[in-house]
Amino acid sequence: MLCSVIYRIKSDSLATLCEIQTGYTARGRLQPIKSGGVPAIQLRDLQGEDELDPACLPNYNLGPAVERYWAKSGDVLFRSRGDRNTAVLVSEKTDSPAVALLPLIVLRPYRQCLEPAYLVWFINQPESQRYFDKCAHGTSMRMISRRCLDDLQVAVPDIATQRRIVEIDSLARRERELMHELADKKLELTRSALLAQARHCAQQTKEGMRS
Repeated sequence: MLCSVIYRIKSDSLATLCEIQTGYTARGRLQPIKSGGVPAIQLRDLQGEDELDPACLPNYNLGPAVERYWAKSGDVLFRSRGDRNTAVLVSEKTDSPAVALLPLIVLRPYRQCLEPAYLVWFINQPESQRYFDKCAHGTSMRMISRRCLDDLQVAVPDIATQRRIVEIDSLARRERELMHELADKKLELTRSALLAQARHCAQQTKEGMRS
């Protein structure tokens, strides 16, 4: 669907902004194989909100008809089950696609309108997560339905603004990491100084008792 069509119908639902493909349903327990097969992405392969490079994933024997389930560079992987229903970007620097397995869902944004990294950022925002909280179902395992995902309302500024948002967010997260590292270093130095002071005082006390 072209960007002009999306704006003409004035719809910002996720289903109008990208292709949505549910993951492949694996039959039985998957065992990695040394030769043949295809690489596959399981839910456990996603680490937090970090980008995924499928290059190092193991291969599995999934059988035929997996073409439609490939997740490629620039695609977005959505966790449709679990405590947090967040998204991860398939690295735009990779040349290694992989088959996405349920409960992962592949989102392929229409690039005329939507930057993949911006979509990941938007899905992972507290407001979007609260939306998923309201429409989640399941008791032992929290699940997000396809309809709920389709109806997610996405704010879509122009591409330049989307890129700026992603860049600023990345810088802010890096600043937070550096501040945490700095705080840890300060704590380490403080403890080291206190320990040195304690040893110095203990030594003085010991010498005073001898004299």
